[in-house]
Amino acid sequence: MKVTENDIKTVASLSRLKIDENESAEVIEQLDKFLTYVENLQSIDTENIQPTTYALPMQNVFRKDEVKESLDRELALSNAPLKEDGYFKVPRVLEE
Repeated sequence: MKVTENDIKTVASLSRLKIDENESAEVIEQLDKFLTYVENLQSIDTENIQPTTYALPMQNVFRKDEVKESLDRELALSNAPLKEDGYFKVPRVLEE
């Protein structure tokens, strides 16, 4: 296998995920299958293939930039669980 137990612990630590010991073997197997798939994709010859942004042709994807009335602030905040001074208030997500 390309993926080791140590790799899983490192990735879990960096991504702040908790992976139990009994889940570790399954995660190793899934990640190894994914990396094998990516390796197979890398072997495809794409030398004469033009890069694309979208699989389908896109037309008229932008609307006209027109000034129009927006949603009232009080109406936008009416269902917010937390609000302060006219803004949405959210719990702190960064650690100190």
